Amino acid sequence: MKRKAAPGLSCCELPAPAKKTRKTQKSDVCAFYKHRKGFRWTGIKDEPYKPAGSDWKHIVRRVLVGAHGETAQFHVRYFEISPGGNSSLEKHRHEHVVICIRGEGMVLTGKKKRTMGYLDTLYISPDTPHQLMNPFREPFGFLCIVNAKRDRPKLLGT
Repeated sequence: MKRKAAPGLSCCELPAPAKKTRKTQKSDVCAFYKHRKGFRWTGIKDEPYKPAGSDWKHIVRRVLVGAHGETAQFHVRYFEISPGGNSSLEKHRHEHVVICIRGEGMVLTGKKKRTMGYLDTLYISPDTPHQLMNPFREPFGFLCIVNAKRDRPKLLGT
């Protein structure tokens, strides 16, 4: 059964690249992105977290799986929050898995605030208000796994 895409889907509110035609799509091949120093991968570019806004700061996104023509039902992104930075305080219908792989950071889920360290893993359930922050001196880097088809986040007041 073919799944219908919900209206208003986005990739953290940035428009998705134009879909490739069947002739040029590379979804039937494997891709390997060699890790380099500084939590960078060969062939993966830095992208803005979201369009400019005052609800977030000092965060970069690197899409490892999900922006290169894959047919995966999930996306894997690496986010890095510089000291003093934070993501948006938001909620949405899709779920997340967050795995810390660099430094440490703070995560707010609902009304509970926790410190995340190396390989700590967090599941964020649908419609849970959440925000990731870095009050520490080193970068906070984490993998974020989400559904390929997801709804647009609803920003919440701080």
